[in-house]
Amino acid sequence: MLASSPMQSDHTTPGPNVLQAMTEAGYERFWRDSIAGYADDKVAAGQWLAETAQAQSAAEFAHQLPQGLATPDHHLFEIVDAASSQTVGHLWFAIELRHGVRIAYVYDLAVHPEHQRRGHATRAFRAMEDKVWALNAWRIDLHVFGHNPGAQALYAALGYRVTSVTMAKSL
Repeated sequence: MLASSPMQSDHTTPGPNVLQAMTEAGYERFWRDSIAGYADDKVAAGQWLAETAQAQSAAEFAHQLPQGLATPDHHLFEIVDAASSQTVGHLWFAIELRHGVRIAYVYDLAVHPEHQRRGHATRAFRAMEDKVWALNAWRIDLHVFGHNPGAQALYAALGYRVTSVTMAKSL
């Protein structure tokens, strides 16, 4: 375990309603949309075949969330627009111990297409930092697909840095 304590976030709190605990109805939409989106991303990355991608994605989600919303150490939120109280997306992270360090790992972030490019993802990540800090995690890790430069730019703007790069060549 690291000897130092986690750094406090250097941002202003984004407001009380940015992240709300996911409801059962929200979970159904999350499940449907995320499985489809993850399958599409894995196909676009050249990692899965289109014919089997949906089944593979569903199997991975079932493995990661065997108890759905009640899966221990997994935190699922609806991203809410504070001005309208409308759900505009979701955020899923888990608290994990990796190499002796307690971290938060972001499994999924999505803002519904009609609400994108309005700062919702940035506000959600800022609110998540406070939640991760309260859960005594030391760091936030995530994965971003190489074919998603928009997400890469968002994470870089939020202070995330590249820690490794995986490359592949299809034959």
